[in-house]
Amino acid sequence: MADTRAVRIILSLPCGDEKRQNPAVKYCGTLILAVLFASLALSEDFKTTRGKVYKDATVSRVEADGIELKTKTGISKVYFTELPQDVQERFHWAKPEPPREPFYSRWATAAEDPAALAKIIAFGASIIAGVALVMGHIRSRRKPTTQPRRASRRRAGHRAGS
Repeated sequence: MADTRAVRIILSLPCGDEKRQNPAVKYCGTLILAVLFASLALSEDFKTTRGKVYKDATVSRVEADGIELKTKTGISKVYFTELPQDVQERFHWAKPEPPREPFYSRWATAAEDPAALAKIIAFGASIIAGVALVMGHIRSRRKPTTQPRRASRRRAGHRAGS
């Protein structure tokens, strides 16, 4: 039913200036219908690496991780990892890179080597010492803040009352 509605909409589309009797205008709807049915006629069989076959399937949508196939039985999503290499290449899908090894495992590998561990400790100590020197320099350059001493309230009240 949706296909017949699409055909009616396509036939009702104006193909140009209808006041002119151009022969190309008459065949515009026919050309659009031919393209529409040619795209529907491009059904083929898809076979997954596990052996499942999708007969007379048309690709309805291409997504980042797979394709949606429309068959007589319904719509199915097939992931690129389940498809053969030639189908993956046809849809320009590249296998994602494996994840990098975690940061902490590199530290664990470096810690196994005593020389590398000594370098890590020396580098960390030099950073801490540098930060301490900078903070000491900043503190030494600050002007001392001396505030006049205030008399406590008890003393101030005692003076006022005498």
